[in-house]
Amino acid sequence: MSASLASWTFSPAAVSVHQARNATRAQLADWGLQHGCEFAELLVSELVTNAIEHARGIVRLTLTAVGDRLRCEVEDCSPRLPRHRRALDDDEGSRGLHLVDALSSGWGSTRTSSGKVVWFELPVPAPAAAIA
Repeated sequence: MSASLASWTFSPAAVSVHQARNATRAQLADWGLQHGCEFAELLVSELVTNAIEHARGIVRLTLTAVGDRLRCEVEDCSPRLPRHRRALDDDEGSRGLHLVDALSSGWGSTRTSSGKVVWFELPVPAPAAAIA
């Protein structure tokens, strides 16, 4: 079974969240997976936002589609692994990992030699051409 893979790097700027969402949407459409991209876009934006806010360095987004699974990885230069924080009612943040946990089929994080990778997986429907 072959995998489809795409990867981009983004600067540590707020505009990169929008760029990562657009890249995700366009790539999934190119792979014929646009029907499954809403959650992927949302969760990518959460992880990229976290990387920009907490790591303050270049961010790499990698998408891999294999069979009926989409894996999204966000790599940054901080070795500090993410953790769930309880958000207070008036907090504007601290809910991203709760969304990732609730909407993905699995997620995790791993330290690398230059920082860490935070990933999630989603089930994706087969491309329309493969169904026919």
